[in-house]
Amino acid sequence: MQSTSIGPLADAQLASRFNAVRLWELDDAEGWLDANAARVDVLTTSVRTGCDARMIARLPALRAICSWGVGFDTIDVAAATARGIGVSVTPDVLDDCVADMAWALMLATARRIPAADRYVNAGEWRRLGQFPLATRASGKRMGILGLGRIGRAIALRGEGFSMSVAYHGRKPQADAAYRFEPDLAALARWSDFLVVACPGGRQTRHLVNAQVLEALGPRGFLINIARGSVVDTAALIHSLDHGLLGGAGLDVIEGEPGVPDALRHRDNVVFTPHIGSATVETREAMEQLVVDNVQAWREQGRLLTPVNAAS
Repeated sequence: MQSTSIGPLADAQLASRFNAVRLWELDDAEGWLDANAARVDVLTTSVRTGCDARMIARLPALRAICSWGVGFDTIDVAAATARGIGVSVTPDVLDDCVADMAWALMLATARRIPAADRYVNAGEWRRLGQFPLATRASGKRMGILGLGRIGRAIALRGEGFSMSVAYHGRKPQADAAYRFEPDLAALARWSDFLVVACPGGRQTRHLVNAQVLEALGPRGFLINIARGSVVDTAALIHSLDHGLLGGAGLDVIEGEPGVPDALRHRDNVVFTPHIGSATVETREAMEQLVVDNVQAWREQGRLLTPVNAAS
């Protein structure tokens, strides 16, 4: 059963290979579930739609949840685990694209690229040297909140820019080539750029708070390609309003879609609409991985990228 569209490539394969029912297309989805819930053993969903404890309880034969997206904060993994239900996501295939987006935001924010583009298109470029100076990215210090697969891809790109890299997370990683900082505020104080690349959910909600933003300082930049919930938006607005933070590049924000009016039209804030993985190549790979997880479960009783291996 599909609770939502995964994408044209995956939807077609799920229908032709597994006769998947497209729940969102049914005129009476509730009625279909009442009649057929006991027959559903695999559910495909997405990070945008998720699967809560109520849906899990409603499907007594459910054995696997195959989700599109790297996050799983919208899936009740605890409820699934308690029932012995496997949960898969689509890691790895999007790492490079999301890391690229982090760097695009970093450069766009530090070098004021959107503001420069508006300056030229508004016809204000009449003399050389009149546009305000920006900030160099190369050779600076980059702190990474969350050194998972994406965090490591971001760090690797930092090496190419001759950056010093340090990171904060739940614990130090023995195989990491970068310095671990156990205190996030201390990492922010050290950093010129603080990149948020950790999972969302209750444990990381507002981890980047007023103290962390103040530590990052008036010449520091916050980059978030993870989840909007990790950053306290009210604290971010306050920091920007009072010159306590140099700028921010945000692909995600609390309450998305849309952004608070207080954050709009600022030359030191660059937004993208949650498009970190939004390239043709990556989205096709993510769709295919959902299908491959379903096939692996059907044929081998295992998932290729279970949550415990992707978290």
